[in-house]
Amino acid sequence: MQVHIISVTFEAAMTLSPDTPPLAFTDLADAVDALRQRGLRVSTPRRLVLEALFAAEGPVSAEQIARSSSLEPTSVYRNLEAFEQHGFARHVHLGHGPGLYVLVGHGEREYLSCERCGAIRTLTPDQLDPVRDRIRELFGYRARFNHFPVVGLCPACAGEREPGEAADV
Repeated sequence: MQVHIISVTFEAAMTLSPDTPPLAFTDLADAVDALRQRGLRVSTPRRLVLEALFAAEGPVSAEQIARSSSLEPTSVYRNLEAFEQHGFARHVHLGHGPGLYVLVGHGEREYLSCERCGAIRTLTPDQLDPVRDRIRELFGYRARFNHFPVVGLCPACAGEREPGEAADV
């Protein structure tokens, strides 16, 4: 009887946020120029993905980009991956759905996510610096919240009681 041992590396299954510093750009034309300066060709699919990211009001899924641009999902994912590798976009996991993508031309963003209603609050990193400093002081970790949000209850949901939950006295 032969026994086969299967080794699984969990890191390979996880999506990791690249350490590429974000590029600064202000609009679509500026982003296209930055792409070219990085040696990337500005193909029609790449431009459509960029346009969809600029048009989005917040983090957006690759599937939403594919639907809005009539591109194949594989093309969208390939371009989003290239954008991440070159510092144009980041993906973030805001809940149980797919990873969402956002441009980083105006700087990194971090997130608070309500586990009850799904509300997302976008913050600049300096707004979470006191929390980050406290985590480092207590545990030695350098915390980042741009890939996974801080999860909890938003002010509206924190004021609501769960069924059967006793009122605060």
